[in-house]
Amino acid sequence: MRKLLVLLEGGLLLAGLVLGLAAWEQHRALQQPLQLTEERLLDAPSGATPGGLLTRLQDEDVLHGAFWLRLYWRFNLAGEALHSGEYRLKPGMTAAELLDQWRDGDVVQYGLTLVEGWTFHQVRELLARQPKLGQTLAGLSDTEVMARLGKPGAFPEGRFFPDTYRFVRGTKDVDLLKQAYQRMDNILAEEWDKRESDLPYKDSYQALIMASLVEKETGVPQERGQIAGVFVRRLEKNMLLQTDPTVIYGMGERYVGKITRADLREPTPYNTYVIAGLPPTPIALPGREAIHAALNPVPGDSLYFVARGDGSHAFSDNLDDHNKAVQEFQLKRRADYRSSPAPVSAPNAPAGDAPAAQ
Repeated sequence: MRKLLVLLEGGLLLAGLVLGLAAWEQHRALQQPLQLTEERLLDAPSGATPGGLLTRLQDEDVLHGAFWLRLYWRFNLAGEALHSGEYRLKPGMTAAELLDQWRDGDVVQYGLTLVEGWTFHQVRELLARQPKLGQTLAGLSDTEVMARLGKPGAFPEGRFFPDTYRFVRGTKDVDLLKQAYQRMDNILAEEWDKRESDLPYKDSYQALIMASLVEKETGVPQERGQIAGVFVRRLEKNMLLQTDPTVIYGMGERYVGKITRADLREPTPYNTYVIAGLPPTPIALPGREAIHAALNPVPGDSLYFVARGDGSHAFSDNLDDHNKAVQEFQLKRRADYRSSPAPVSAPNAPAGDAPAAQ
């Protein structure tokens, strides 16, 4: 019996020594600084495991004791998921801080900004230039892209909310577009619910079209409501909108920075110098302020506006005053000068509205 007790005591002592040694090795592994002389990114692709990453870092001589670190994760953080993406490793960081980073999902995030007034073509170009995005849409037509988004048959122009979107490495381009599409739907619905009464829109999509015109017409925030007011009153009076951005959009790649008189007469589906009412689709990404302006136009009597050449506009209630403003600001004309809308009536518009000098 005494011999058995001695053996038991010896076994317990040995077990204690082994456990103590294991605890010491694990502590040493956790507190070790990563062997780095400069910051680097560690890519954790979808499906990666902590054990696999630890082995990789050990093979790269960034750390040692991967076995003890794997045990630590298994027994202390087994319920934590490893988020895919990139993790920022810094000189002086310990292995324990690295595991905390993985536990918290502290992945590197990137920003991508869709700009007010951009076309869908510009949006796609930006997405294609992002090396951290998973590229799934290359080579697809716009129609095919919309089908991938679950919106078959929808026209893409103006349907994505301009904002800065955060993403991690490996995020798919289609998923980012879905997010921007949903945000536009949500914001348009919110603004539609707060709209003024008696507006000349059949539905919220027409309001989105109007918002895109407002967005392209002015970069001066306080003018958006006035611009919308002019366009709404012209619609109500059956006057042509005659806004240059619709001509430019209808010209497509043929536009090289200048609109000619022939361009103004060209019967494209978007040329509001020719077609009555709104164009068939938005022509750009409108921001929330432009959407709000389209649904809450500033009341007044102005039916015309002309660009001053500095980004702002002069508004006029009648044709004579508008012609005077055109002459005044054409005399100071700059390379980026724009004058729109020109005061021409739509078919069957009230008499007395005649073209102004361009």
